[in-house]
Amino acid sequence: MLKILYLVHDLADPAVRRRVLMFQSGGAEVTLAGFRRSENALTTVKGIAPIELGKTADGRFAQRIGAVARSCLAIGARLGKVARPDVIVARNLEMLAVANRATSHFGGDVPIVYECLDIHRLLLRNDVVGKVLRAAETRLGRNAGLLITSSPAFIEQYFRTISGLDLPTLLLQNQVLDLNEDDPAKVALATPPSPGLPWRIGWFGALRCAKSLALLSQFSRAMAGRVEIVLRGRPAYSEFNDFDGFVRNEPFMSFHGSYRNPEDLARLYSDVHFSWAIDFFEEGQNSSWLLPNRLYESCRHGTVPIALAGTETARFLAARNLGFILPDASTDRLTDLFTSMKDETYGAAVERIHSLGPAPWTFSRADCKQLVKRLSTLAAGRPAVHSADLLAPPLAAKEAPYDE
Repeated sequence: MLKILYLVHDLADPAVRRRVLMFQSGGAEVTLAGFRRSENALTTVKGIAPIELGKTADGRFAQRIGAVARSCLAIGARLGKVARPDVIVARNLEMLAVANRATSHFGGDVPIVYECLDIHRLLLRNDVVGKVLRAAETRLGRNAGLLITSSPAFIEQYFRTISGLDLPTLLLQNQVLDLNEDDPAKVALATPPSPGLPWRIGWFGALRCAKSLALLSQFSRAMAGRVEIVLRGRPAYSEFNDFDGFVRNEPFMSFHGSYRNPEDLARLYSDVHFSWAIDFFEEGQNSSWLLPNRLYESCRHGTVPIALAGTETARFLAARNLGFILPDASTDRLTDLFTSMKDETYGAAVERIHSLGPAPWTFSRADCKQLVKRLSTLAAGRPAVHSADLLAPPLAAKEAPYDE
């Protein structure tokens, strides 16, 4: 059984829980260690007792650097009772630093996987700060044997052109974990609202975009009750002046807290007609390149995504003739879309998603086993395929890479 030490930046992140479940479902034994930013009981995994390396805070980069430095100095004490892993997976750049220290603790020859699912804005700066961080990433990445990332645009726009890394790359998209392959649930066939009831747009997951919140507020007020906004997930409170107070004062917007992923997804998405797949956080950079969880979640559950032209999400949807793509993000554009929305138009959009079935949007138990098998090749010391030959591997792709 492959032993994985999974080092994470935020133990309360639901995406961490999902990855642990993937590793376990693939047959691996997982030790989870990382920093805690907040409490979130919904992210616990049965049988996993995380090792806490310290506490960090959103938006406080200097504090995080200090916490990482302290954890590196104390890594022997923190991991003293942990058996030698076969592979270390480091989620984000700060954990890559911890992984390098950890592999030294275990004898210096434990292979490292660098998992990078967001490109932080500081890495993209052209000043001294950006150059120093990229140099640190390059230096720390020399000991890694594999890069895991979630969007082709991250590879095209950063890792191949800006980053100093030269690693074999696994494109592992943010598909919905579905372990019920013996009885896979079909994509639900959503229906328009009954006469007199509003359309409902769901914005679920990591809520970190103040611009989206303001835009959805203005739009829902302009529609005067004909459209409602439903928020679920974890707000990044550091990105908002007063998230709770703002939503509380909105007449057509509501927030209903966190949820379990993937267990609660079907219920959440069945309650809305559209999914907000737009993100202006780090606009023009990370938010333009990512393929968010909610893209796969909404399509998996038959909810129609709304995207913004010029982004990787829009390119993904346009290649498949799915969803609705706004030419620009404004109240007027959203109002135009919904004032012209007919039941037939919506029904056709739902049917296009439904016709593809659940496979493109899900990560199955077989995929989990393939992922663990791939990590096992590192532990066995076998060379991986170079990134130039591995833009979109069969694992989790389920279809050929799409062209721009």
